[in-house]
Amino acid sequence: MMRIRILCAGFGGQGALLIGKLVAEAAMAEGNHVTWLPSYGPEMRGGTANVMVIVSDKPIGSPIFTRIDALVALNQPSLEKFAPQCISGSNILSNSSLCTEIPVPEGVTLVNAPFTRIAEEVGDTKVSNMVGLGALIEMTRCVERKTVEEHLHQMLEKKNPWLLELNLSAISRGADYMAAIKKGAALRA
Repeated sequence: MMRIRILCAGFGGQGALLIGKLVAEAAMAEGNHVTWLPSYGPEMRGGTANVMVIVSDKPIGSPIFTRIDALVALNQPSLEKFAPQCISGSNILSNSSLCTEIPVPEGVTLVNAPFTRIAEEVGDTKVSNMVGLGALIEMTRCVERKTVEEHLHQMLEKKNPWLLELNLSAISRGADYMAAIKKGAALRA
């Protein structure tokens, strides 16, 4: 049985909810059962925002979970708040451009990736969330990258074609970064 509980979190405006939305839409397109449950802080801008996504090949009883299989933390407060909810065998991706390392539960893998720096190299720090999305997909294989890219084409091709290439490039760079991390870990094992 395939089931993964993903939590994406950051400040409002960082794009955590978009990561979750793209994963959820891609998972549905691939024939999986999906829940997408956003949570917003009370602030208009700069407050907290997170989203719980469950992807499963079986029906899902509740969209709420307290144990996380994969966490994408776009900022330090999100990392500190949600890392303790990660279970043994889970993965944490943190934006090392904005997060410092913290102790994580035993059996949890923490990968600090410079989402913001990579996004800057791609051309705009606003796509740091897409760098995180690419890394998440490569790390968990929760959805196919091609499916996410198809959804981005549908969203952006006509309205903002210049954003399409920027986002696709950011996803690719995030996936490449994670693939290099995984390859290095395999070489050290």
